[in-house]
Amino acid sequence: MSNRPANDTMQELMDEYLTMLQVESGCAANTLAAYRRDLRKLGDFFQQEGLTDLQSLTKPLWVQFLNSLKTAGLSSASIARCLAAVRGFCKHVTASQGQSVVEGIIKGTPKQWVQLPKLLSEAEMTRLLNLPVMDQREDRRDAAMVELLYATGLRVSELVNLQVGHLNLDVGFLQATGKRDKQRIVPIGDKARNLVSEYLQSARPAFVKKGTSSAVFLTRLGRAMSRQYFWKILKGRTSRAGITKPISPHMLRHSFATHLLDHGADLRSVQMMLGHASIATTQIYTHVEQTRLKKVHDTYFPRKQRKSVGNQLSDDEKLE
Repeated sequence: MSNRPANDTMQELMDEYLTMLQVESGCAANTLAAYRRDLRKLGDFFQQEGLTDLQSLTKPLWVQFLNSLKTAGLSSASIARCLAAVRGFCKHVTASQGQSVVEGIIKGTPKQWVQLPKLLSEAEMTRLLNLPVMDQREDRRDAAMVELLYATGLRVSELVNLQVGHLNLDVGFLQATGKRDKQRIVPIGDKARNLVSEYLQSARPAFVKKGTSSAVFLTRLGRAMSRQYFWKILKGRTSRAGITKPISPHMLRHSFATHLLDHGADLRSVQMMLGHASIATTQIYTHVEQTRLKKVHDTYFPRKQRKSVGNQLSDDEKLE
């Protein structure tokens, strides 16, 4: 057990954990901010229930905390991220302070809360990517960005931070810098190579200003584009393509992975291209494929169960 004074608060322990993540693990600022918000949810719950330390967190209280996240309207992804932050914090406190939680209460996310990633169908992606390119530098830039995002499965932060020196269009690869500054090499398709090359030659020079950024994709002010700016661009282009479902840049990453697996790519290759540290993260896309196949089977298999009225059979059922 640690000699830490008894009056140390949960907040101090959380601050210590976040500092450790920043210094030792090199977590990005956005990740730290998200973890801070998630741990604040746990701190608020402790304050509400009058709890003082992790040893007070019984199994019924843990279930109550999970239900409070669901009741608050958090998405499945937000709940999973919150639980990841809490699990890491609990492990840190257990290792450094000797406090522990009831065994097994922080293992995993309830299966019924796991949500399959949202994506665009291949037909929708084709409509989005086949929009006519207008004779404007912004439109050539935007078309190249969308094509490249889908062709590589990059995170939107990786796309907007992509540097000119990280492109090798002659060979057809780029170097992406992912979470915790991990780098990986990702192949680029021919269509994306052509659009990016055209943009670099005919459109990007017009964005260049004195002291301009070395980012591939620039704004009118010669600065690297923000994630929010690109999201606005993507919404405009999906509207032009007649796609009405809610859209986000990450949906193109999900679509990239799912469509690769649909066409026979192996899971390990997809994991490497996405930059997932664990193949377990990539396996969510196999669930997407299984769900799609189940729908196809339910729709087209001739011997499926059909509803009948009373004891009467339909003509189709008589044929079965």
